Amino acid sequence: MILDLETARLHIRAFAEGDWRGVHEYLSAPGMRHFVPEWPATPEETRVFVNQNLAGEARQHALVLRDGNVLIGHVGFHPWFGPQTHEVGWAVAPEHQGRGYATEAALGLLAHGFDTLGLHRIVATCQPENIPSVRVMEKLGLRREAHFRKCMPAPEGGWWDEYFYALLDEEWAARRG
Repeated sequence: MILDLETARLHIRAFAEGDWRGVHEYLSAPGMRHFVPEWPATPEETRVFVNQNLAGEARQHALVLRDGNVLIGHVGFHPWFGPQTHEVGWAVAPEHQGRGYATEAALGLLAHGFDTLGLHRIVATCQPENIPSVRVMEKLGLRREAHFRKCMPAPEGGWWDEYFYALLDEEWAARRG
């Protein structure tokens, strides 16, 4: 699914071929790949990542400032296990973090998912140590449904815990009044 959504400050759109340079730049910043080590690390891996998401089954989309058309990150939005269920996620370049962009983008994706696609459930996950993502999920009104202990191999060895959050269509509707 290719998205083309706008929020007050953001444009969520399909990646363009030339976006790989900007994606590589922000994913190369210290700490950006800590919680998602499978994100591309080399320029070639980044080109492949962007090119894979140019097609009709894109799982990741460019996150762009409407004012100035600046690529500031990417968002994930794609079907997840179970019918009428999608997963949402985000990555914002370090110099643009702390300004509410992840929350704004995710709210736009929740609205699209529930109001346009008629989804039943939207989920998100993160490691407990990823406090900024925990805060975003809680601001969005997602419920923490699970704390999976030592469920994912950590890149430096050992195991990571994972939080699992979700929001149901009726919870979204109740919030919207």
